Amino acid sequence: MTSDSEISVQLVRNATVLATVDDTTFLIDPMFTPQGEMPTVTDSPEVPKFLTTANQKGNPLVPLPDVEFNYDAVIVTHRHPDHWGEAAREELDADVPLFCQSEEADAFSDEGFTDVRPVEDETSFDGVTIHRTPGQHGHGELAEGMGPVSGFVFEGEKTLYIAGDTIWYDPVEKTLDRFEPDMVVLNGGAAQFDQGEPITMGVEDISAVRESIDATVVVVHMEAINHCLLSRDELRTATEDVYVPEDGERITLEN
Repeated sequence: MTSDSEISVQLVRNATVLATVDDTTFLIDPMFTPQGEMPTVTDSPEVPKFLTTANQKGNPLVPLPDVEFNYDAVIVTHRHPDHWGEAAREELDADVPLFCQSEEADAFSDEGFTDVRPVEDETSFDGVTIHRTPGQHGHGELAEGMGPVSGFVFEGEKTLYIAGDTIWYDPVEKTLDRFEPDMVVLNGGAAQFDQGEPITMGVEDISAVRESIDATVVVVHMEAINHCLLSRDELRTATEDVYVPEDGERITLEN
């Protein structure tokens, strides 16, 4: 597979992204569920039962765009259903190279995948070095209840950081300082329940990333899941020098 640039990311929907580093394309967090066929977030078994949200629309809120799915490997940052689900299990080839958190490797193997590659710290694939990075899916006890989440850094000729479902906190800042990525992909939307603070990045988090590094900043994970309350237009108005792609749109870092 070839690419005209060293780094590009194409937003599919929500956190599903086709990320190309050098000549290798990674499918990130494949959520292939048809529009409206997934329960609201608070009905998901992964979400603590005490949580509620006023918006009870069925997920995902929007259909998959018409995107060509050519990729070399799959990366799953965590197994929440808006990042991984039954439709992905059915769609993907069983022998696809699948990188994941070490805590969740057995679950993928149990689903029949034969080339599961848990990442504890770092590994490599097709000339790209892959680092697993920390994330915090919310604040305090709520973050603990949301389970482990990860980001991933991809080092080729240039460096791409997929932050995953995390808020802005010290380990994210340290990741930026350590790797100095050329492009950063953030999960925005300020996802929130009626209880607690947001569990993904909002305007303040994204602005903190923008101020901390001279990189191309791309924000995804918006307008697709019922508890993501920050719209694209609101984010564009409130920030500067941040890319907020529509579903199906590609952002390219030129050579």
